[in-house]
Amino acid sequence: MVMASAAAEPPRVAILTRPDGRNEALAGRLQSAGWTPCILPALEIQVLPAATGGPPRPSDYDMVVFVSGNAARLYLEQWAQADGPAPWPAGVIAATVGPASAQALRLSPCFGANTTVLHPPESAPSHDSEALWAVLLGLPQMPARVLLVRGTQGRDWLGDKLEAHGAAVTRHAAYLRRPASWGADQVASLRRWADAGIPATWLITSGEGADALRAGLEAAGLADWWARCSFVLTHPSLERRLPQPCHEGGVRPMVKICLPNDESIFQAFVAA
Repeated sequence: MVMASAAAEPPRVAILTRPDGRNEALAGRLQSAGWTPCILPALEIQVLPAATGGPPRPSDYDMVVFVSGNAARLYLEQWAQADGPAPWPAGVIAATVGPASAQALRLSPCFGANTTVLHPPESAPSHDSEALWAVLLGLPQMPARVLLVRGTQGRDWLGDKLEAHGAAVTRHAAYLRRPASWGADQVASLRRWADAGIPATWLITSGEGADALRAGLEAAGLADWWARCSFVLTHPSLERRLPQPCHEGGVRPMVKICLPNDESIFQAFVAA
């Protein structure tokens, strides 16, 4: 009888929505833990060509801030295409919002062992602009010239903070994020779970991603099902992007908030 009950138990569905190439390792871990993973990117990353003459050069600044791993990777590619392989200029600080993107920078051939990479520690309560700002406030002197590498859209909180403290900030967009196109098979999988009354647990890592998911699910007629699902978020501010109860006293979705690294996300799912 116990085995029959276990066989009838509905699947625990984990929908992983980070861009292509960011979900596979996590999907494997979740599958080993008994989940049914579904890789469904919310956004596509489109590389933007640098302006004629190449991107702004790091040597023209006191600090270069990368808002994400994509920002770091794509900017370094743009720079290498313009100037060929070159070492990171001595004395120029590199900064990121988290240790994962900082590690990606340190692994780049242009970064030497003595290059300063500032970032919030692994133990920080969050890995975001606010956490990086707390690190920057500990510097003896705020850098005067800052290059902020980002996408075409997103929060400008950090740039505004730097300018308010006297820094001259240049914003450079290295990529464009746009809603991903889902295939018919992907939508069919979502519809099967919805028709079977199986709520999924969605990973959401950005406000743009949440908006793209909402639009895609509304277009597929699955908005009501999405409102009955659970969510793992990598920042508290994303909660306001979730489906809201349609009436006062309605049931709110279950939400887990974690740091934006695979280990923290995995633990949030298995605790859900």
